Amino acid sequence: MRNAIATRFPQIIAQRKNPIGRYDRKNKTRRSLALYSCIGLIGGILALLLIASPGLAQKPQLQQPLLVATRVIPPLVIPDKGELSGFSIDLWRSIAKQIGVESKFIEYSSVPELLSAIKDNKANLGIGAISITAERQHNFDFSLPILAGGLQIMVRNSETNNNAFPNILPLFFSTSLLQVIGIALVLIVLAAHIIWLSERHHKDGMIPKSYFPGIFKACWWAAATLATQADEMPKGVLGRLVGIVWMFIGVLFVAYFTASATTSLTVQQLQGDIKSIDDLPGKVVATTAGSTASAYLREHKISVLEVTKIEQAYNALQTKKADAVVFDAPVLLFYAANEGKGKVHIVGSILREESYGILPVRSLILTLRGGIMSYRA
Repeated sequence: MRNAIATRFPQIIAQRKNPIGRYDRKNKTRRSLALYSCIGLIGGILALLLIASPGLAQKPQLQQPLLVATRVIPPLVIPDKGELSGFSIDLWRSIAKQIGVESKFIEYSSVPELLSAIKDNKANLGIGAISITAERQHNFDFSLPILAGGLQIMVRNSETNNNAFPNILPLFFSTSLLQVIGIALVLIVLAAHIIWLSERHHKDGMIPKSYFPGIFKACWWAAATLATQADEMPKGVLGRLVGIVWMFIGVLFVAYFTASATTSLTVQQLQGDIKSIDDLPGKVVATTAGSTASAYLREHKISVLEVTKIEQAYNALQTKKADAVVFDAPVLLFYAANEGKGKVHIVGSILREESYGILPVRSLILTLRGGIMSYRA
């Protein structure tokens, strides 16, 4: 033991007296402190960055997909082999892809049911021919308009009615026909007075000298000649010149009247007796219950046949339970160009302009953080 201590003691004394050994130990200690300081500084900077940008720290993970309420209404929502497609469906899928969320579609049969589901938190949002109205905006937050449309009228083609006779009756009371008759009466009276003045002093004249009944005979001749059915000609030179001119006028008048009547009957044959909103009073008009079309028709005191789905309104029109269908123009135009082609057609212009929107509930909050779109319900 004493030998070991005696051996180790001179070595310890030698190290304490050696200045190079002391310098090495101090240098190592300083390097360790500098290394720890750098590590701490870098860690603090990273912590501050993570606190300032929580979107970079973690990606939002959805607990469950968004429930999207919709309804089948071509061309906006079309059922296709168990899947949904169409303008509204494709639009929402594009939006969902952009914001990085999953969604699940839930089908409802009507707009009132769809709105009720969103109001009762059975769905997170709704899409599919939902018109933006002032009344609905009191209860829901709509998106900006995604499609501009409006209400329009659809009727049966007249070929499916085979009842052309009633369409003739309005022709006799049309404004154009009354104008033609008024012009004809003025011309007849004018021509009758010219003939009476030129024929009353002729010894073989066809018109009596006295004003009555001479003017009646002259009016009869003028009317018959205008209809190209004259059975007697004036005897005087002036009367014959008037007669020739009057016969040419009669030919032109008959041609004009025939063309006007033919045009009017052709238009009626194509359009029927419903051409605008003014023709709907007294008719039965089909549309869906709770829709803006139903409210519009009731405002105008028009008899409404309310159905659950628009397909039922089409059927009511084809089976003559309804005289017309009033609904959203894009939907009616799609039906008239596809399933109803050759059976129905659209008449008149847009009755009232409307726009469609996406219907989120108030509790659905979309925020943009660090370039990542997330949601919390």
